[in-house]
Amino acid sequence: METAKLFANGRSQAVRLPKAFRFDGNEVYIKKVSGGVLLIPKDLSLWDIWEQNLMKYDEPFMVERNQP
Repeated sequence: METAKLFANGRSQAVRLPKAFRFDGNEVYIKKVSGGVLLIPKDLSLWDIWEQNLMKYDEPFMVERNQP
């Protein structure tokens, strides 16, 4: 696992990302997740992200289920 440097930028905290983790564009979406932070390229719409995650599940996950 690689590390990144934190630094102060005015009244904000910033992260200097290693070259391998750089983003295209000028902005990212940010979300707190399980005690960490998730960064998502803003040029990628949230619908695109949803669709990419949906494609991970190519088989129905509840084909058979007992109904009450």
